[in-house]
Amino acid sequence: MSDSDKRSSHEADAERSLVNSRKVRTADLIGSIKEYADKLLEDGSTRGDLKILSRTLRELRYAFKIFAPYRHRRKVTIFGSARTKPDAPAYQQAVRLGRALAEQDWMVITGAGDGIMGAGHEGAGREHSMGLNIMLPFEQSANAVIDGDHKLVHMKYFFTRKLMFVKECDAVVCLPGGFGTIDEAMEVLTLLQTGKHDMVPVVFLDAPGGTYWNALDRFIDEQLLQGGMISAEDLHLYKVTDSCEAAVAEVLRFYQRYHSMRYVREELVLRLNEALSDDQLEEINTQFASIVTKGAFRQSKALRAERDEPELAEKPRLVFQFNRRNLGRLRQLIDKLNSTMVPQSE
Repeated sequence: MSDSDKRSSHEADAERSLVNSRKVRTADLIGSIKEYADKLLEDGSTRGDLKILSRTLRELRYAFKIFAPYRHRRKVTIFGSARTKPDAPAYQQAVRLGRALAEQDWMVITGAGDGIMGAGHEGAGREHSMGLNIMLPFEQSANAVIDGDHKLVHMKYFFTRKLMFVKECDAVVCLPGGFGTIDEAMEVLTLLQTGKHDMVPVVFLDAPGGTYWNALDRFIDEQLLQGGMISAEDLHLYKVTDSCEAAVAEVLRFYQRYHSMRYVREELVLRLNEALSDDQLEEINTQFASIVTKGAFRQSKALRAERDEPELAEKPRLVFQFNRRNLGRLRQLIDKLNSTMVPQSE
């Protein structure tokens, strides 16, 4: 057998081993779900408790199924009021936003209702739209763009719906809205600030000349920051603007050099679209040493534990032991990585 044949055989064996390992881990998880279900009966859970769990599992299973074919596509979640009328400036801003991101081949996820949600879908078009509709006795039916589409999911619970909004998106843009919009915006910031979600760009987008999000920004500064309830670096977790162009630029720029992140045991792995130069790596080590608990930033190929994502195997990595506390500073690191990206010539 030639050396080439030996390498091919070894690679095939490694691939079979990886596939078998995935099957075993998946079977273990399914077994755990069944085990916990059996324990519910032992615990004396009420029928009401069981109905909640049954409906939750059913909703999430179906939502995972619908989103699975589109996991490789970048998606933006757009939040905003269901009551905004088509002639309102905020509505037209959402249309422009959806259209601009769809032109970059992004998909647009909304709550599938009317108002800002319908505007986002109107701009993106049916092909680039996905919807997570909440079943309410009033106000919330699917908008004309997404109604009847296979990419529309109807959900009973707000918490499963919010999970899908954030789990499946690569960016969040919030336009003016009511209690629900404020709730969704604050939950996203909380998840980012506490490291419960991978870093994504968050934009608070007003209508041109609008003051809705500026008022919230002032409250965050005057009450939360000056009151010592957040850190100054947390302000980097979001951007406030009334410009659709600035919002789109913020979303796209986030993924200029940075691609994605993953924890591998004690280390945080940032997957990049372009490797750093030696000088850039040295600058990163100097400026961001405070968030490293041990050692330093280093560039690397894909780690062995990342073999289950072969589609990302060729991307260079920036690896370090992150303190998992200064998430606003982590966002600044990503901004720094993107700012040193060499512009592509046309």
